[in-house]
Amino acid sequence: MKIQRAESWQLPQILKIYEAARTYMKEQGNPEQWKDGYPEESLIALDIERKNLYLCCENGEILGVFYYAEEDDPTYRYIEGNWLNADPYGVVHRIAVAVHKKGVASFCFAYAFSKCHNLKIDTHRDNLPMQHALKKNGFLPCGTIYLENGEARMAFQKAE
Repeated sequence: MKIQRAESWQLPQILKIYEAARTYMKEQGNPEQWKDGYPEESLIALDIERKNLYLCCENGEILGVFYYAEEDDPTYRYIEGNWLNADPYGVVHRIAVAVHKKGVASFCFAYAFSKCHNLKIDTHRDNLPMQHALKKNGFLPCGTIYLENGEARMAFQKAE
């Protein structure tokens, strides 16, 4: 497997992976996290344009997609709980894995951690597969953050 930046010509394939991820989440009892078509095509295109969308590929096939950037996420400024530290950090958002591909999320997390040894991520309380993947990859639960629309998310951090 390898990680590469997404390019605009790959958008149709990326959209299919996100659609499959939405279906999978619903089947796993998490219909609320990416409802109403989130992430929208315009957001994904913006992620690509800003060079913050990455692909996990193998043999020319896209196995997973995720947003990674070293930035101050406004929704992480307030937390009910405590972050592990107040150091600059990288964020991982909108991670989606092609169905039936094991180890892809771990590979994506490892790549992001190799770029920044202080990562923050959040997920919906009903997203049990993601919570398991985060804990398996050394992320610790830190509390609850709130999105701009007021929805609560479980916050995790991994730091060296």
